[in-house]
Amino acid sequence: MQETVLPVANAPYSTLLYVLIPLLPFLGFLLNGLLNRKLSGTVAGLIGSAAVLGSFLISVALFWEFQHPAANWAIPGTGTHVAYTVQLFDWISVGSLQIPFQYQIDQLSLVMLLLVTGVGFLIHVYSIGYMHHDENVGKFFSFLNLFIFSMLLLVMGSNFVILFIGWEGVGLCSYLLIGFWNKNTSYNNAAKKAFIINRIGDLGFLLGIFLIYLTFNSVQYAEVFQKASLGQFGMFGAGICTYITLLLFVGAMGKSAQLPLYTWLPDAMAGPTPVSALIHAATMVTAGIYMVLRANVLFTLSPDTLEVVAIVGAATALFAATIGLAQNDIKKVLAYSTVSQLGYMFLALGVMGYSTSLFHVLTHAFFKALMFLGAGSVIHAMSNEQDLRRMGGLRKALPITFLTFLIGCLAISGIPPFSGFFSKDEILAHAYEHNKVLWAMGLLTAFLTAFYMFRLLFLAFFGEFRGTEEQKHHLHESPASMTFPLIVLAVLAAVGGFMGAPMFTGGHHYLAEYLAPIFTYSQRLMPAAFSAEVDHNTELMLMGLSVAAGVLGIILAYVMYVARAQRPAEDEAQRSAPESLVYHKYYVDELYNTLFTRPVMWLSSGLYKFVENGVINPVTGLFGRAVNGGGTLLRYVQTGAVETYLILMVVGIVLILGLNFSRF
Repeated sequence: MQETVLPVANAPYSTLLYVLIPLLPFLGFLLNGLLNRKLSGTVAGLIGSAAVLGSFLISVALFWEFQHPAANWAIPGTGTHVAYTVQLFDWISVGSLQIPFQYQIDQLSLVMLLLVTGVGFLIHVYSIGYMHHDENVGKFFSFLNLFIFSMLLLVMGSNFVILFIGWEGVGLCSYLLIGFWNKNTSYNNAAKKAFIINRIGDLGFLLGIFLIYLTFNSVQYAEVFQKASLGQFGMFGAGICTYITLLLFVGAMGKSAQLPLYTWLPDAMAGPTPVSALIHAATMVTAGIYMVLRANVLFTLSPDTLEVVAIVGAATALFAATIGLAQNDIKKVLAYSTVSQLGYMFLALGVMGYSTSLFHVLTHAFFKALMFLGAGSVIHAMSNEQDLRRMGGLRKALPITFLTFLIGCLAISGIPPFSGFFSKDEILAHAYEHNKVLWAMGLLTAFLTAFYMFRLLFLAFFGEFRGTEEQKHHLHESPASMTFPLIVLAVLAAVGGFMGAPMFTGGHHYLAEYLAPIFTYSQRLMPAAFSAEVDHNTELMLMGLSVAAGVLGIILAYVMYVARAQRPAEDEAQRSAPESLVYHKYYVDELYNTLFTRPVMWLSSGLYKFVENGVINPVTGLFGRAVNGGGTLLRYVQTGAVETYLILMVVGIVLILGLNFSRF
């Protein structure tokens, strides 16, 4: 970390400016939450959107100032800038444990701030039109603002504890938003599933934080990473980093939906479509990537963990891509696409392509937010229909949605010059240098991605309309509040890749150069990994194979679903064994249900029947009956009749006198 090479500078702005970044969405959460029943849907949407826009504008100002710093907080003689912290107050102080409530502003946090607030703002604006007729619009925007607040807290914190608070905050918000339409039991079950699976990952993450404190006697990023780079592991040896990073990666597997903790993300489609876009593009699922990038020096010191990360990422990318081939729910296809693309990001992390992974986070945010919002536009026009088998021919009725969605499909398929081409090719190049098997898995995933994404495009927008006459009659393009974010995201998806395209920027990879100070310690520890480059001929070969894989996938999808006009079979249709296996998502949910859910439910029922009802309730009931019985007896003492009290008084006096006389 650059800020530990030189002393951490003081913040150049008033503390209030930094506080406002997460505070504005939190105020939006309070206003819309407390005034939910009093505000119209439009006003609630404007409050929620304005709060996030304010955070975005402040983030832009901080980014600009960081690029043009005052002389007293730039590193002399270099083109890089010192990270700085903003301490709000002393927070936890117990013995040697000192944890201030502090923000850290550096290259990584600034990029994430722009991503979260920028894409988040567009999703808020889109939601004004999409949720206009919902009865709880104020509550919806309140939860959206809380989601943004939690994610901002996560990326701004200067230590692992603040990161964990934001980490748990986005988990809570995902539960609230996935189950937003809580009158539907299946939606509630999806929310519970997301919450529980994430708790599994979060336990590993929390244990990792405990182990970090035991090892380094601190949870502050600057102190932990400096000690790790110097080999100061306290009572432990260097091998402790492997255990720490494996535990941290368990948390990332849950939050960023990697094998085997990925099953919650497809079910998260139960929430409103803007929620899906927010979770998949700008907030929750990127948290795991951010955490690994932030702790990069610990992972660099743990080559075994990096190998695990790369293998899990490549396996997840390929596995989820195969499932996406046979899904017919438009949002489920995009959900498995997200799981697959997250696998790409972890593959990049595992082969130490740290800046490349963040590059793909950014480009993915552009085209995935675009496609989810485009899917929402389709669902809005189709009167909430999500089945691709009931669509078709929509490009004429929804021209803006079609064109923007097409750009998103080209970007995710890695077709030049769209954004996904540059970031995906970088990942594959890093994988090729590291392990040819992992590269082959990534290349096959690229082919499958192009196929299933254009399968979706052709089924939804080409051919004859397959819905009802009523749906056909109501087909219309979405309002401006929904199409405007689509257009902006389409532009970003089209040109966003040029931030990391050396052939178009005079040999400069602007994003990698900008992020370089974040990986200072890792570069010192493993200089060969950062200096390795693919030779020009190999680069052209890899680029050609990647583009060919994408084009082949598109052509195959066109032949099957446009030229031959094939349509996916109905649910009850007979399928071959391999097709049925993929269609039913390899029966992973059923397997988990058999191995974990049913035994836990059986154990819970048994404990309820034999322990709670057979032991605990009778014992507590016995105490209760004893107390009631005693109270019934004592009740006769308190009759309220003066005559009874006088008689008892006389009897008491007689007994006292009798006892005293009996002693003589």
